[in-house]
Amino acid sequence: MTWKKVTLTLSRPLVAGLTGAVIASTIAYKVGQQRTIHNPPQNAFPKTSTTKLTDLSSPQYCTNISKVIPEFTKLGIEVVNSKPEIEHHTGNDFTTHKPLPGQVPQYIIYPKTTEEVSQVLQICNRELIPVVPFSGGTSLEGHFHSTRLGVVLDTSKMNKILAVHDDDLDVVVQAGVNWQHLNQELEPYGLMFGTDCGPQGQISGMIATNASGINASRYGAMSANVISVTAVLADGTIVKTKQRPRKSSAGYNLTNLFIGSEGTLGVVTEAVCKVYPKPKSETVVVVQYPTILDATKSVAQVFRSGMQPTAIELLDNDMMHCLNYSGYTTRPWLEVPTIFFKIGGINDAVVEENVKVLNKITKANNAESFTYAQSKEEQEELFSARKNAFYAMYNWGKNEIDEDVRIWVTDIAVPLSRLSPVLDKVHEMIKASPFKSIILAHAGDGNFHADIFYQHEQRREVEKLVDLMIELGLANEGTATGEHGIGNAKRNFLELELGQDTIDMMRKIKLSLDPNRILNPDKVFKIDPEDKGEY
Repeated sequence: MTWKKVTLTLSRPLVAGLTGAVIASTIAYKVGQQRTIHNPPQNAFPKTSTTKLTDLSSPQYCTNISKVIPEFTKLGIEVVNSKPEIEHHTGNDFTTHKPLPGQVPQYIIYPKTTEEVSQVLQICNRELIPVVPFSGGTSLEGHFHSTRLGVVLDTSKMNKILAVHDDDLDVVVQAGVNWQHLNQELEPYGLMFGTDCGPQGQISGMIATNASGINASRYGAMSANVISVTAVLADGTIVKTKQRPRKSSAGYNLTNLFIGSEGTLGVVTEAVCKVYPKPKSETVVVVQYPTILDATKSVAQVFRSGMQPTAIELLDNDMMHCLNYSGYTTRPWLEVPTIFFKIGGINDAVVEENVKVLNKITKANNAESFTYAQSKEEQEELFSARKNAFYAMYNWGKNEIDEDVRIWVTDIAVPLSRLSPVLDKVHEMIKASPFKSIILAHAGDGNFHADIFYQHEQRREVEKLVDLMIELGLANEGTATGEHGIGNAKRNFLELELGQDTIDMMRKIKLSLDPNRILNPDKVFKIDPEDKGEY
């Protein structure tokens, strides 16, 4: 970095009227301006619509963060750096791309308001301190891993439900609200939040990764459920993207710019989210098929019939074996491709009519069994098989493979018409490999998870298999990630999926909002030409 001498010229009357603190603050601000003048380099904004990685020089970051910590504590903002806190904010048990040595955060900062987030980012931007936004910490692709020595901004203590507008079917929530807790609070209103990702998911993290889940077949991903966000930009500027109406043509769609941006453009601190009336009547239907093709043909025909099931979850024969093995249900199942349908409506008659239509469609597609819940208890019993799928597979792996077995959770989505041939090919790949695997698919979205059991020494080999699966998905007009996001683990596949010009356009947007490159560095795409990161 080039350092410039700072010269301040102040008139004598002005100096006489200023306190020492104000003068010091003014000098610090001017120094900050000079320190950031070449970060990013002046050629980061060429007169083109995109910014190539080769246009940039490497970002420069603060090397002595501890000197700034007193500023945060003086503002009353909680800062910790105990070993357990650092470890908690470094990774989770199912992260496949662990941080390298020297890439752990130095401090964890817990703001409680949007204003405190703004104060933190003003200081970090001035001092060139990398900031990694952190929510529930359940993501799988390295989104919250520190790649530079910096701080983690944990919004989990911003967990207030600020307003419930039951007549408007929306809520205003802070970043750290857990979606399951939100549903508990909505229960008295007869309402529910539509997106149901991992149980520990929090609103800001769900926005950052455009999270989805089982109910997305009916209610969509976060991009369909967020009306507006309040976000803090890298320099501390607070913006609100929209007001509360369900529709608006006022300016750019900035709300969706933040959804899926993985904390690289700003820190979401509040959101206005859609909520829905809970179905007055609901049931669960479990249908078993001889082949995956029969199952996916049924799904396509269900949609074409006009039905809108709440959930359409496909489990392959290996997953059904794990369920039987682990005893998570009171009845044994055929170990064949199985779809769990959840169907809701305004009354029992509507639900029963949908079940009749579903029965007709599935019979026409060679269904081997059709199980229809007759009571709420049966509904919970039947759908618990799907909800307990992960625990069942983990239990099977620990007992049948190794006590320390690991699971690589993939996340690929393809057009619905391509789902069956892609899954067939994935099965062939797995059979030709030394690995065991199960497949779970959000069949209504064409999104599937081929979860592979492996041991530590097999990591490279299993990764090659996963790469082939992703390439297969892309070759079938699919995506490298249906709901988990890019993080630092799938950057190469994002380039394959979208092309270099699209990535360069994203980089231009990133640099325009975060010229010092402090927000979640190295995620989604590269921001440093010296970044030799494998992924």
